[in-house]
Amino acid sequence: MNPLSLNKSIIQQLKRITGKVLTSETDRISYAYDATNLQYFPDAIVFPENLDQVSKILSLAQEAEFPVVPRGAGSGLTGGSLAVNGGLLVVMTRMNRILSIDMNNLVADVEPGVVTGIFHKRVQGLGLYYPPDPASSAYSTLGGNVAECAGGPSAVKYGVTRDYVLGLTFVIAGGDIIKTGVRTAKGVVGYDLTRLLTGSEGTLGIITQMTLRLLPKPKGVQTIVVFYDSMHKAAESVSEMIRQGLIPKTIEYLDHAAIACLPPNFPGGIPTEAKAMLIVEMDGAVSQVETDMKELIEFVKENNAIFVTKARDQIQTQSIWQARKAISPALYRYGPDKINEDIVVPRSLIPDFVDKVDELRQATGLTMVTFGHAGDGNIHFTVMLDKNDPVAKKKADTVIESVFDFTLELGGTLSGEHGIGITKSSYVHKELDSAEQYLMKQIKKAFDPKGILNPGKIFSEP
Repeated sequence: MNPLSLNKSIIQQLKRITGKVLTSETDRISYAYDATNLQYFPDAIVFPENLDQVSKILSLAQEAEFPVVPRGAGSGLTGGSLAVNGGLLVVMTRMNRILSIDMNNLVADVEPGVVTGIFHKRVQGLGLYYPPDPASSAYSTLGGNVAECAGGPSAVKYGVTRDYVLGLTFVIAGGDIIKTGVRTAKGVVGYDLTRLLTGSEGTLGIITQMTLRLLPKPKGVQTIVVFYDSMHKAAESVSEMIRQGLIPKTIEYLDHAAIACLPPNFPGGIPTEAKAMLIVEMDGAVSQVETDMKELIEFVKENNAIFVTKARDQIQTQSIWQARKAISPALYRYGPDKINEDIVVPRSLIPDFVDKVDELRQATGLTMVTFGHAGDGNIHFTVMLDKNDPVAKKKADTVIESVFDFTLELGGTLSGEHGIGITKSSYVHKELDSAEQYLMKQIKKAFDPKGILNPGKIFSEP
């Protein structure tokens, strides 16, 4: 472990600001990881409790020129909350209040440390709905969701996090407090800094408060699980479903390797010949959902489905979604290490991507798993391997390069909801040309002239 680079004077000043600073070896090890399982040690960890403390931290950081890395629950999959250059880790989990919920205007004010799943339950209890629902919602925080622009299964109908962020309060390098956005449905005064910050991965500022848009909770929801004997047929069914105007709330898909990770008591059972699975959910007015679901079931039966089961109640629906959200950790049955990408392709071209994965799987012999949000083309492509095996690691690196190149050929993008962080930074040049990158770096410089905010993320550094 590297020695501390923050001197005693800085540590003492941080203690005066926040009351407590963690610097022990045990604490630094505990906060050296995120969901990537990569390891970078911070020099110190603080837990601010209010806006004033965050402002003072960033004022000190700019003056003393040490790196500051904001962090939520550490559930990110691209290394965005890792202290790659050491410095100070600013953990926002103590700023975890739901400040207000405006039932009349369908708006909520929240702090960044609020756990997403807790927020969901709170608003649902009031008859409201917040659609962004990443697989990590049971433990990820709203601040992290905004910083990464998280998505989730409902994006096909309702959009992603950026579509629900009306305004932000954040602190930039040097300690200046910036308030952006509006509490209204419309607002076009000045540049849209709210959208700029959403998805900026903590490189432009530390978010301390968010104004989020809510919706009325749909009164009717029905869920079906559909099985196919080939992934290609499932992908074609999704494309045709949308073409015919059937727009569900959710269309999730799992390939055969992901299906094998489902629990044996999966609701409705799993046919032995199943090679692909869709979870499709409709919501809206009760009578309309009933009509739409009948039409949907008839459609999938006429389009190559081998088995369809409908969730009989809310308990069974919850069991289906719990199993879906458990897929990613369950994949470790295939190997000790995971390379997890979240590419997006045009929905109609999912069959082409599936065929490409089959081609790469046969050519390399590697274990590859695909699952994700078929409704919006967001595919979680995963390679399971032992990274200590140099042959497998080299093959996997070649596969990822091929997948990224093919994704861009299809008119897709390299990340739909996980962000860039450090794991994808060396590939950014494939999607963004030098002029685009230069403009983005100039924006970064305007917010953070000394480069202290989450350095080393998004853009590769020498």
